[in-house]
Amino acid sequence: MMSSIGTLMMEAYATGYHRRTELRKAQPFDGVDHDHDQQGVHAGHVHGSSFAPEPTNSSDLIRNRIIPQVLELGIVIHSVIIGISLGASERASTIKPLVAALSFHQFFEGTALGGCISQAKFNYTAISIMVLFFSLTTPAGIAVGIGISKIYDQSSPTALIVQGLLNSASAGILTYMALVDLLAADFMNLKMLSNIRLQIGANFAVLLGASCMCFLAKLEEH
Repeated sequence: MMSSIGTLMMEAYATGYHRRTELRKAQPFDGVDHDHDQQGVHAGHVHGSSFAPEPTNSSDLIRNRIIPQVLELGIVIHSVIIGISLGASERASTIKPLVAALSFHQFFEGTALGGCISQAKFNYTAISIMVLFFSLTTPAGIAVGIGISKIYDQSSPTALIVQGLLNSASAGILTYMALVDLLAADFMNLKMLSNIRLQIGANFAVLLGASCMCFLAKLEEH
Protein backbone atom coordinates (compact mmCIF):
# COMPACT_ATOMS: atom_id res chain seq x y z
CA MET A 1 0.00 0.00 0.00
CA MET A 2 2.74 2.45 0.95
CA SER A 3 4.61 1.63 -2.25
CA SER A 4 1.49 2.36 -4.32
CA ILE A 5 0.95 5.66 -2.51
CA GLY A 6 4.60 6.53 -3.00
CA THR A 7 4.30 5.73 -6.71
CA LEU A 8 1.27 8.03 -6.95
CA MET A 9 3.22 10.87 -5.31
CA MET A 10 6.30 10.25 -7.46
CA GLU A 11 4.24 10.23 -10.65
CA ALA A 12 2.42 13.42 -9.62
CA TYR A 13 5.68 15.25 -8.82
CA ALA A 14 7.33 14.05 -12.03
CA THR A 15 4.34 15.07 -14.15
CA GLY A 16 4.23 18.46 -12.45
CA TYR A 17 7.94 18.98 -13.00
CA HIS A 18 7.72 18.19 -16.71
CA ARG A 19 4.61 20.34 -17.03
CA ARG A 20 6.34 23.34 -15.46
CA THR A 21 9.36 22.78 -17.68
CA GLU A 22 7.16 22.82 -20.77
CA LEU A 23 5.48 26.04 -19.63
CA ARG A 24 8.85 27.74 -19.08
CA LYS A 25 9.90 26.73 -22.58
CA ALA A 26 6.86 28.44 -24.13
CA GLN A 27 8.13 31.22 -26.40
CA PRO A 28 6.51 34.65 -26.03
CA PHE A 29 5.30 36.42 -29.13
CA ASP A 30 4.43 40.03 -29.79
CA GLY A 31 0.68 40.43 -29.50
CA VAL A 32 0.61 43.99 -30.83
CA ASP A 33 -1.36 44.47 -34.04
CA HIS A 34 0.87 46.82 -36.00
CA ASP A 35 -1.88 47.59 -38.53
CA HIS A 36 -4.02 48.63 -35.61
CA ASP A 37 -1.44 51.20 -34.52
CA GLN A 38 -1.84 52.90 -37.89
CA GLN A 39 -5.62 52.57 -38.27
CA GLY A 40 -6.85 53.11 -34.72
CA VAL A 41 -8.29 51.05 -31.92
CA HIS A 42 -10.67 48.22 -32.71
CA ALA A 43 -12.59 45.88 -30.45
CA GLY A 44 -11.01 42.72 -29.10
CA HIS A 45 -7.39 43.86 -29.56
CA VAL A 46 -4.83 42.79 -26.93
CA HIS A 47 -1.59 44.74 -26.42
CA GLY A 48 1.67 43.47 -24.96
CA SER A 49 3.33 40.09 -25.10
CA SER A 50 1.62 36.77 -24.60
CA PHE A 51 2.56 33.11 -24.70
CA ALA A 52 1.98 31.00 -27.73
CA PRO A 53 -0.79 28.46 -27.17
CA GLU A 54 0.49 25.08 -26.11
CA PRO A 55 -0.47 22.02 -28.14
CA THR A 56 -3.49 20.25 -26.70
CA ASN A 57 -1.71 16.87 -26.64
CA SER A 58 1.23 18.16 -24.58
CA SER A 59 -0.19 16.89 -21.28
CA ASP A 60 -0.89 13.47 -22.77
CA LEU A 61 2.66 13.25 -24.11
CA ILE A 62 4.13 14.20 -20.73
CA ARG A 63 2.04 11.54 -19.00
CA ASN A 64 2.92 8.97 -21.64
CA ARG A 65 6.60 9.65 -20.95
CA ILE A 66 6.25 9.36 -17.17
CA ILE A 67 4.40 6.03 -17.30
CA PRO A 68 7.15 3.87 -18.92
CA GLN A 69 9.82 5.32 -16.62
CA VAL A 70 7.89 4.46 -13.45
CA LEU A 71 6.85 1.10 -14.89
CA GLU A 72 10.45 0.21 -15.70
CA LEU A 73 11.47 1.10 -12.14
CA GLY A 74 9.09 -1.53 -10.77
CA ILE A 75 10.15 -4.07 -13.40
CA VAL A 76 13.85 -3.51 -12.69
CA ILE A 77 13.40 -4.09 -8.95
CA HIS A 78 11.36 -7.23 -9.58
CA SER A 79 13.78 -8.56 -12.21
CA VAL A 80 16.79 -8.16 -9.94
CA ILE A 81 15.10 -10.02 -7.07
CA ILE A 82 13.90 -12.95 -9.17
CA GLY A 83 17.32 -13.06 -10.88
CA ILE A 84 19.12 -13.32 -7.55
CA SER A 85 16.73 -16.06 -6.43
CA LEU A 86 17.38 -18.00 -9.64
CA GLY A 87 21.15 -17.55 -9.49
CA ALA A 88 21.37 -18.58 -5.85
CA SER A 89 19.28 -21.72 -6.38
CA GLU A 90 21.26 -24.96 -6.52
CA ARG A 91 18.48 -27.55 -6.93
CA ALA A 92 16.89 -28.36 -10.29
CA SER A 93 13.47 -28.65 -8.64
CA THR A 94 13.76 -24.98 -7.64
CA ILE A 95 15.34 -23.71 -10.84
CA LYS A 96 12.77 -25.15 -13.29
CA PRO A 97 9.68 -23.37 -11.89
CA LEU A 98 11.69 -20.17 -11.47
CA VAL A 99 12.74 -20.24 -15.13
CA ALA A 100 9.11 -20.79 -16.19
CA ALA A 101 7.89 -17.96 -13.97
CA LEU A 102 10.71 -15.69 -15.12
CA SER A 103 9.90 -16.34 -18.78
CA PHE A 104 6.24 -15.40 -18.33
CA HIS A 105 7.09 -12.38 -16.18
CA GLN A 106 9.62 -10.98 -18.61
CA PHE A 107 7.46 -11.62 -21.68
CA PHE A 108 4.36 -9.85 -20.44
CA GLU A 109 6.25 -7.10 -18.62
CA GLY A 110 8.28 -6.49 -21.77
CA THR A 111 5.10 -6.34 -23.87
CA ALA A 112 3.51 -3.78 -21.53
CA LEU A 113 6.70 -1.72 -21.31
CA GLY A 114 7.23 -1.77 -25.07
CA GLY A 115 3.69 -0.52 -25.68
CA CYS A 116 4.20 2.34 -23.21
CA ILE A 117 7.55 3.29 -24.76
CA SER A 118 6.04 3.38 -28.24
CA GLN A 119 3.37 5.85 -27.06
CA ALA A 120 5.93 8.07 -25.31
CA LYS A 121 7.74 9.01 -28.55
CA PHE A 122 11.19 8.93 -26.94
CA ASN A 123 14.29 9.52 -29.01
CA TYR A 124 16.46 6.56 -29.99
CA THR A 125 18.95 7.16 -27.17
CA ALA A 126 16.31 7.03 -24.45
CA ILE A 127 14.68 3.95 -26.00
CA SER A 128 18.07 2.20 -26.20
CA ILE A 129 18.83 2.95 -22.55
CA MET A 130 15.43 1.67 -21.37
CA VAL A 131 15.73 -1.49 -23.48
CA LEU A 132 19.26 -2.04 -22.17
CA PHE A 133 18.16 -1.73 -18.54
CA PHE A 134 15.25 -4.11 -19.10
CA SER A 135 17.47 -6.65 -20.87
CA LEU A 136 20.37 -6.63 -18.41
CA THR A 137 18.76 -6.42 -14.96
CA THR A 138 17.69 -10.06 -14.78
CA PRO A 139 21.05 -11.45 -16.05
CA ALA A 140 22.79 -9.10 -13.60
CA GLY A 141 20.62 -10.45 -10.77
CA ILE A 142 21.40 -14.03 -11.84
CA ALA A 143 25.14 -13.24 -11.87
CA VAL A 144 24.91 -11.75 -8.38
CA GLY A 145 22.95 -14.77 -7.18
CA ILE A 146 25.56 -17.16 -8.57
CA GLY A 147 28.33 -15.14 -6.94
CA ILE A 148 26.76 -15.21 -3.49
CA SER A 149 25.23 -18.69 -3.72
CA LYS A 150 27.82 -20.15 -1.31
CA ILE A 151 27.14 -17.62 1.43
CA TYR A 152 23.53 -16.70 0.65
CA ASP A 153 20.87 -18.32 2.81
CA GLN A 154 17.39 -17.64 1.43
CA SER A 155 15.77 -18.69 4.71
CA SER A 156 17.82 -16.38 6.93
CA PRO A 157 15.91 -13.52 8.64
CA THR A 158 17.98 -10.84 6.91
CA ALA A 159 17.43 -12.32 3.46
CA LEU A 160 13.71 -12.70 4.08
CA ILE A 161 13.38 -9.10 5.27
CA VAL A 162 15.29 -7.71 2.27
CA GLN A 163 13.33 -9.84 -0.17
CA GLY A 164 10.07 -8.88 1.48
CA LEU A 165 10.81 -5.15 1.34
CA LEU A 166 11.95 -5.19 -2.30
CA ASN A 167 9.13 -7.49 -3.41
CA SER A 168 6.52 -5.33 -1.68
CA ALA A 169 7.97 -2.17 -3.25
CA SER A 170 7.94 -3.78 -6.68
CA ALA A 171 4.42 -5.16 -6.18
CA GLY A 172 3.09 -1.76 -5.12
CA ILE A 173 4.62 -0.01 -8.12
CA LEU A 174 3.45 -2.60 -10.64
CA THR A 175 -0.05 -2.85 -9.13
CA TYR A 176 -0.50 0.92 -9.24
CA MET A 177 0.81 1.19 -12.80
CA ALA A 178 -1.34 -1.71 -14.01
CA LEU A 179 -4.59 -0.47 -12.49
CA VAL A 180 -4.24 3.31 -12.74
CA ASP A 181 -2.11 3.97 -15.82
CA LEU A 182 -2.67 0.93 -18.04
CA LEU A 183 -5.99 -0.79 -17.39
CA ALA A 184 -7.99 2.30 -16.39
CA ALA A 185 -7.24 4.04 -19.69
CA ASP A 186 -8.51 1.03 -21.65
CA PHE A 187 -11.53 0.31 -19.45
CA MET A 188 -12.68 3.95 -19.58
CA ASN A 189 -12.31 4.12 -23.35
CA LEU A 190 -15.53 5.12 -25.15
CA LYS A 191 -15.33 2.09 -27.41
CA MET A 192 -15.12 -0.16 -24.37
CA LEU A 193 -17.93 1.60 -22.50
CA SER A 194 -20.32 1.37 -25.44
CA ASN A 195 -19.86 -2.37 -26.03
CA ILE A 196 -21.02 -4.71 -23.25
CA ARG A 197 -19.51 -7.77 -24.93
CA LEU A 198 -16.14 -6.07 -25.11
CA GLN A 199 -16.40 -5.14 -21.43
CA ILE A 200 -17.21 -8.72 -20.42
CA GLY A 201 -14.36 -10.04 -22.55
CA ALA A 202 -11.89 -7.53 -21.07
CA ASN A 203 -12.97 -8.33 -17.50
CA PHE A 204 -12.62 -12.04 -18.18
CA ALA A 205 -9.14 -11.52 -19.67
CA VAL A 206 -8.00 -9.51 -16.62
CA LEU A 207 -9.27 -12.16 -14.19
CA LEU A 208 -7.67 -14.91 -16.28
CA GLY A 209 -4.35 -13.07 -16.31
CA ALA A 210 -4.49 -12.51 -12.55
CA SER A 211 -5.23 -16.22 -12.02
CA CYS A 212 -2.25 -17.19 -14.19
CA MET A 213 0.04 -14.91 -12.20
CA CYS A 214 -1.21 -16.48 -8.94
CA PHE A 215 -0.40 -19.90 -10.40
CA LEU A 216 3.11 -18.72 -11.28
CA ALA A 217 3.55 -17.38 -7.76
CA LYS A 218 2.72 -20.85 -6.43
CA LEU A 219 5.32 -22.34 -8.78
CA GLU A 220 7.95 -19.95 -7.40
CA GLU A 221 7.22 -21.10 -3.85
CA HIS A 222 7.99 -24.70 -4.79
